Amino acid sequence: MIVNPGKNEMIEVQGRQYRRLCIKTHVITDADKIIDVVTKYAAPEMQQGDTLFITEKAVACTQKRAIPMKDIHPRPLARFLSRFVLKTPYGIGLGIPETMEMALRECGTFRILVAAAVSAIGKLFGIRGWFYKVAGEKARSIDGPCDCTLPPYNEYVVLGPADPDKVAAEIYAVLGHPVLITDINDIGGNILGAAPGSVDRALAVQILRDNPLGQSHEQTPMGIIRPVEA
Repeated sequence: MIVNPGKNEMIEVQGRQYRRLCIKTHVITDADKIIDVVTKYAAPEMQQGDTLFITEKAVACTQKRAIPMKDIHPRPLARFLSRFVLKTPYGIGLGIPETMEMALRECGTFRILVAAAVSAIGKLFGIRGWFYKVAGEKARSIDGPCDCTLPPYNEYVVLGPADPDKVAAEIYAVLGHPVLITDINDIGGNILGAAPGSVDRALAVQILRDNPLGQSHEQTPMGIIRPVEA
C-alpha cells in the first residue's frame, strides 16, 4: 500500500482520524473481473474495521463501459451542447462532443435538453451546478480523456458503472469488509455504490475529499479507509 505524491495519508473528520491507503494494480480492462482484482490486490491488505473504496472508472472498465473515441459519432446536438460546458483542469466532463453524445444516449435527449435549459437559467443568476442536478449521476459519471489520463484510456470515454450498489454488495460478499464505489475528483465527489455496513456516504465523501487516489498516472484505482483508534 502506498500514499500518492502530494497526498496525505491521514485526515481528520468530525473529530476522528482516518488513514487512506492506496493500492496499486495493473491497468484494469474489460478482460478483468472486478472481484478478481479486489481478491488479488486488496484482500491481503484488509484489517478489521477497514472499508475498501474503488473508483467508478475501475468498475466501469470491467463492465465494458469504456468506449473508444473512434467508435463514437456525435450528433450535431452533442457538438452544439458541448460548447457550453465549463472546462476545468480536473476533467473534461461533457465538454467534448463524444462525452456529450454518450450523455444523450445514457440519459435521454429530453432530460439533457431540460438540464441544459435549467443550467442556462442558473448561469443568468450566477449559479452553477444545476445541469448535473437535473441530468443526474449517469451524466456526472461520464469521464472523457484529457492530458493526464492513463493510457489506453486517453483514447476512451468511460461511462459510469452499471448497478454500483449491486457491485459493492457482490464484492462485500466475497471480501467480508464494507465496500464503496466512489466518484471522487480534485474538486468534489459522490459515493455511487455502498455495501451494507459501509461508512455513511456523506462521511465517506469528507474522508476522501482531497482525492487520495489521485487523478493522473498513479495507477491506484482502489484504497482502504482505516479508522485510527483513539
